[in-house]
Amino acid sequence: MENQKKQIWLPILFSLVMVLGMFIGYYLRSSSSLVGNFLSFNKANALQEITGLIQNKYVDPVKMDSITELTINELLSHLDPHSIYIPPIDVQAVNDDLNGSFQGVGIEFQVFDDTVQVINVVKNGPSEKAGVLIGDKIIYVNDTTKVAGVKISAEKIRAYMRGEANSKVDVTVLRNSFEKKITITRGNISISTVDAAYIIEPKIGFIRLNKFGEKTYEEFMENLEKLQKQGMINLILDLRGNTGGLLNEAVDIADEFLSNNKLVVYTQGNKSARYEFKSKRDGLFETGKLVVLVDETSASASEVLAGALQDWDRATIVGKRTFGKGLVQQQFPLSNGGALRLTIARYYTPLGRNIQKTYINKTKEEYRNDALGIHSSEKFENEDSSHPKPSFKTPKGRIVYGGGGILPDIIIDNDTLPLSKEVVKFYKTNLLNEAALKLFLIHNQSLQKINSPDKMNTNFILNEQDWKFIENLATKKAITLNLITNKEKVEILEDIKAMIGKLLFGNNGFFEIANKEDKMVLKGVELLQEKK
Repeated sequence: MENQKKQIWLPILFSLVMVLGMFIGYYLRSSSSLVGNFLSFNKANALQEITGLIQNKYVDPVKMDSITELTINELLSHLDPHSIYIPPIDVQAVNDDLNGSFQGVGIEFQVFDDTVQVINVVKNGPSEKAGVLIGDKIIYVNDTTKVAGVKISAEKIRAYMRGEANSKVDVTVLRNSFEKKITITRGNISISTVDAAYIIEPKIGFIRLNKFGEKTYEEFMENLEKLQKQGMINLILDLRGNTGGLLNEAVDIADEFLSNNKLVVYTQGNKSARYEFKSKRDGLFETGKLVVLVDETSASASEVLAGALQDWDRATIVGKRTFGKGLVQQQFPLSNGGALRLTIARYYTPLGRNIQKTYINKTKEEYRNDALGIHSSEKFENEDSSHPKPSFKTPKGRIVYGGGGILPDIIIDNDTLPLSKEVVKFYKTNLLNEAALKLFLIHNQSLQKINSPDKMNTNFILNEQDWKFIENLATKKAITLNLITNKEKVEILEDIKAMIGKLLFGNNGFFEIANKEDKMVLKGVELLQEKK
């Protein structure tokens, strides 16, 4: 009998429990927004509904990926200037840039008048082994794809040339008016983050870093040890134009300059607890005199390194106030193959200086450009109240400033006279690189007899005939150079000579020549030559 009662009442009891649960759930849903959000997580939000309606009902075909990207970018634009969405097509290139290598043919090229010309061939790379030369004009890729005279973008050319290691690509080049077909076997190409490393003056080394990638510390140490073997005692570290990269690489380099257990930087955010990065070992360069060069394009990890060395009185910072990028991004992979670089914390120097400059109520363009007008200490002191300027005292009693960027100990401004309109057009239209390449080819026979940048600097001089060639080249682009100042003419010739040095000796050649006239470098040398 009892079993029969259970068979009758159990289904009724279960039914009552279900009804009661539904009633309680409905009541909680209507009375609690938190529970309501939890219980209705499957319900499409307004954004999803609108996207679905556009996809299914709109009058014309629409690329939904474009709408999604626009929506994401608009959302991120209301957060900060450095949280960005990376589309799937760009993820590999972005990662390659930090990884320090990619798979391809190992050339640098530029497009002059719809003609793709080789301006650098990576030493011992696939293209050099195949016989590609600087100055070659690429006409076809794989016989069928014409790349000359068709207004093709540099991105498309790069896509044609890159590919998996050991795969082959055929290129047809024009060399001395003759066509030549070359088969290149692609390989792994290293991207060095050390632009130059050499002895600039007796006992003084010079190292320039262009970014902080996965191999930067390793490359830096190789060059530091090499220069020390060559007699280097003091060092100029050039971080101008270095927009940052991987924080750990900058911290490891700082460790070589600082004694043990010194705070290099700490990060902290609303959802991220304070995390400290400290020096951990005996450094290779803890005692030599050190000058660090920075400018308005030095950012992020560059500012971390410069700020730490300044806070600990370890280096003299020379140049211009840095960019002021003190936000930490973490990259998150997305299901569509893209990635989100989201700001999760801020950088602070050992003294607690906030590196990040203000970005509230500024467009991205205003944010990027505002550093260009603030270089001198006088301008820094007189900025309006929207730019906080807290001061800090270093262990040796020097005053340093927070409120965005790193203000150098010694400020070197640009010349006050602006460039003339014609000279600005000359640089903007890439005529500098074109003129350098063509003059390199014209003087190639005599240049090949020069075996060092130092000898090139003294023995190779661009004459008046070369200047006429440059003027004629500019005239074809509707740029008139015959009325510019003599100072501007000298600067153009110096820049072209340095570019020819790069074509002949690589990046080291460029900087060995350019640094002879560089005010910041010369100031660094002067400081290191002073007696203590």
